[in-house]
Amino acid sequence: MKITYIAPSTIPSETANSMQVMKVCQAFTHLGHEVELVVAGTPFNDFQTLKSHYGLNTEFKITWLPFIPALRKIDFAIRSVALAKMDHSDLIYTRLIRVAELALRAGLPVILEMHDVPTGRLGPKLYQRYLRLRGRKMTVFITTALKALIESKLKVHHIDGEIKISPDGVDLERFQKLPGAAEARKMLNLPERFTAVYSGGFYPGRGLEILLDLAAAFPSIQFVCVGGKSQDIQEWQDKAATMHLKNLILTGFIANEKLPLYQACADVLLMPYRKQVAGSSGGDIANVTSPMKVFEYMACGRAILCSDLPVLHEVLNEKNAALYPPEDLRALSAALERLQNDKALRESLGRQARLDAVQYSWDERMKAILSSFNLQ
Repeated sequence: MKITYIAPSTIPSETANSMQVMKVCQAFTHLGHEVELVVAGTPFNDFQTLKSHYGLNTEFKITWLPFIPALRKIDFAIRSVALAKMDHSDLIYTRLIRVAELALRAGLPVILEMHDVPTGRLGPKLYQRYLRLRGRKMTVFITTALKALIESKLKVHHIDGEIKISPDGVDLERFQKLPGAAEARKMLNLPERFTAVYSGGFYPGRGLEILLDLAAAFPSIQFVCVGGKSQDIQEWQDKAATMHLKNLILTGFIANEKLPLYQACADVLLMPYRKQVAGSSGGDIANVTSPMKVFEYMACGRAILCSDLPVLHEVLNEKNAALYPPEDLRALSAALERLQNDKALRESLGRQARLDAVQYSWDERMKAILSSFNLQ
């Protein structure tokens, strides 16, 4: 099957949405499909760099289309659908509602993947119009909570046969032969001491503030924060210096190819989300999110210490993670101290998380989505 993925992402970039889009395209190629990713922007023709940046093991076609910023990528949406039509694409896969609508009007089958509630003046209207259009379509939601929230806020109804709940995924094969925590620290030239790792964006609500307080409360623990843009790193380094922290390491952005080793160096993997969490495009995704790092953490087989957001219960539970009330430093500290002192508990949580991660491979995710679509 020839699949055209029309995405809002900037390629290359450090955003989670660009990472997710590239992983989906790779999974399609693994399944034997012909894939073309269409994005807006300037061509970047060094795929070897992209493979390292995104942790890929295969190649696929990427087409960059120019656009006029003042048109808010409406011109990109029109041109990308026209390109797919001209290339006789069998399926449009997209995260853009306008593209999904245009594809249906052009008579093309479409799968629309939703990661947040449509917002703004036009977003809800476009989505409602997309649902009303006839044609072969399916809507994928990353969480059950997101589907329910969209239905509640937009007063819409989804036809059961045209929806799929599908959390994000992980490249399981990249986590199969990871070294133990001590060996990983040695490979990364990190001091040999009990280590807690956070990986991901430094957007508001991800809990970096509470990590500083945690590092101050546990001087014997080494805290490693993996990710962040250069300006973010400087800001948090300044804050750490003001607090006289000697046990906090900020690595900056790490290519996805190397990310599993940094996660493997942890005795405990941290996800201290606050009650409100910003995505890479802003907004608040705390009630609907399906973070990719959850599945990476699980595949890594280390104990996960995570704030207890209700939406995360779609994947996490008391058997595969240690959960604590969001923004509660006392509860977080108590949970970390317990994990530090209880190796058997850490191993039990990590073992169960790794077992549970098996069902979340990118390849299996996309295979299930396409199978559901083909059954319509």
